[in-house]
Amino acid sequence: MRALLDARKVSAVELLEQSVRRIEALDSRINAVVVRDFERGLATAVQADAALARGERGPLLGIPMTVKESFNVAGLPTTWGLPAGRDWRPAEDAVAAARLKAAGAVILGKTNLAIAIADWQSFNPIYGTTNNPWDITRTAGGSSGGSAAALAAGYVPLELGSDLSGSTRIPAHLCGVFAHKPTSNLVPQRGHAPLRSPALATDLTSGLGVCGPMARTAADLSLALDVLAGPDESDALAYRLTLPPARHGALKDFRVLMLDSHPLLPVASEIRAALDQLAGRLSAAGAKVARSSALLPDLAETARLHTRMVRNFVAFGRPPEFFKQHQDEVAALKPDDDSLKAWRTRAPLLNHHQWMAAEIARARLRQQWAALFREFDVVLCPPFSVVAFPHDQKPDQEQRTIDIDGETHPYLSLIVWSTVATPPGLPATVMPVGRSKAGLPIGVQIIGPLFEDRTPLVFAGLLEREFGGFVRPPELQL
Repeated sequence: MRALLDARKVSAVELLEQSVRRIEALDSRINAVVVRDFERGLATAVQADAALARGERGPLLGIPMTVKESFNVAGLPTTWGLPAGRDWRPAEDAVAAARLKAAGAVILGKTNLAIAIADWQSFNPIYGTTNNPWDITRTAGGSSGGSAAALAAGYVPLELGSDLSGSTRIPAHLCGVFAHKPTSNLVPQRGHAPLRSPALATDLTSGLGVCGPMARTAADLSLALDVLAGPDESDALAYRLTLPPARHGALKDFRVLMLDSHPLLPVASEIRAALDQLAGRLSAAGAKVARSSALLPDLAETARLHTRMVRNFVAFGRPPEFFKQHQDEVAALKPDDDSLKAWRTRAPLLNHHQWMAAEIARARLRQQWAALFREFDVVLCPPFSVVAFPHDQKPDQEQRTIDIDGETHPYLSLIVWSTVATPPGLPATVMPVGRSKAGLPIGVQIIGPLFEDRTPLVFAGLLEREFGGFVRPPELQL
């Protein structure tokens, strides 16, 4: 699109109209673009065409795109899927949205998400359910499910999502598209906050949550990250940061650690088979591929650490009776219960000293990963333990289950693979690498060293070039 626009072979208005036609034709089945801003989008496209005619250029000038509903876009609703936000419209753009606009992007709407951005399915009482373009009876993932579905359905080439517990990476895996979780604090989060909250240059998640791009190619992820990355201009303590180049430019030069099992939850056999096939292809291409390392941090303890920090954060502001209930539930736990469910129960009651201990544990994790990345360049692992699964909208997520190769497991245990990169703040890129027997997408998560975002992005681009990337869902013929 960029090349066609710059060569004046297509206009920004034509690209916008193409996106609108596709949304209007297909979205009654998918329900991805739930806030539509086509009129203002058209006006922006007209302005982009005028700028192009004057010889102006920009990385996203004239490119149509959408953003996740949880980002503030001036004049559009930000509800996070909660009825309390139904009538609220922020006056200012989130920093990330403002940077996309400044780069010339034509934002034509906002995409659906999980309630309070806290589920791996995207449904809520405001906008309803987003369906997976590969199979509308299945979830598109969450919380950035509408974002991934909009990309897979061919509505737009670029999306803006957010990720705390896999919220961009899991939908990308389930819908067969690309996503990048940046290094913590690389992309400012001001303006991505619960509804009616002040847009402050602070991160209540202590760097666990991030904002990042989603796309259909690795190159588009890199382009968008260049636009999005950098300190918040309103933060007096902001500093300039130049990301180092990728470690290598050819697959044969990469040292790869491949993981396909987690101590707390099995991985579906079809996903393990796809990753095993990928490992074989990488070895044939000359890459050095290992299947284990004594340097790898304890994945089970990392998952527990992530769980207690995230569950403590999301409990902020809850009423007193919520905490009283958790006190009663904690009292009923065995002291040595180290399960994820036990930590979900204890987490809201963490005191400040326990939070500080968790931050120290994260610092130790970063040291461990730094040592590992002296021996390896990237770590490959599943983004999720399953492929896209049928919609399950039981209100209490503790009551949901997930089937993995015929065995039933707790739904909330699906968090484990998103916790590998999050507590240490590492960058992680997800891309499609295969399909299941039922034809559903299978992705791989590519984790890189801290602040070396370009390494997993370039590695993803090399995989895409050598072995293929995005494939259009077969049912979408428009």
